[in-house]
Amino acid sequence: MFTVTPTAIPDVIVLTPKRFADARGYFCETFNARRFAEIRPGVDFVQDNLSHSAARFTVRGLHFQAPPHAQAKLVSVLRGAVLDVAVDIRVGSPSYGRHVAMTLTAERGEQMFVPRGFAHGYCTLEPDTLVAYKVDNFYAPAADGGIFWADPALAIAWPATPAQALLSDRDQRHPPLAASPSPFAAAP
Repeated sequence: MFTVTPTAIPDVIVLTPKRFADARGYFCETFNARRFAEIRPGVDFVQDNLSHSAARFTVRGLHFQAPPHAQAKLVSVLRGAVLDVAVDIRVGSPSYGRHVAMTLTAERGEQMFVPRGFAHGYCTLEPDTLVAYKVDNFYAPAADGGIFWADPALAIAWPATPAQALLSDRDQRHPPLAASPSPFAAAP
């Protein structure tokens, strides 16, 4: 059972699993293929990924894989909290260049669905944060792409300043959206 919450960009949704609690703790179903197919038909997850960030303000992103290796993602936090961000990079989309940013926490258990055609990234809000995400296509290194996380044109209100953010060398070198031709087009 999930509560589905729409976002400002309709293709991005937040799912919150129902928790059944008692004195021992709680139980919840974090994924159900039948239920998910009712919510987002045609998305079949093939790989689960896990990312640990030791420090607060670790930024990972903004990443995407180009077609034919594009990936949709279902992102959740197993420990800690993140600001999770999805940027629409589908040329011709009415929301091209806009983003959705949501706080996801282990405490509440929210999950954000990020469809194909979006760059994705997050910033940890707590140390020792563990993020899990399902993807609907296998990783293909040659299809890796990215957008600069702090591109001023995106106007993302990151919780970390550029001086505070911990990034990989690769993530520091991604181009801004205007300098990165998108491999995605909006559906007609």
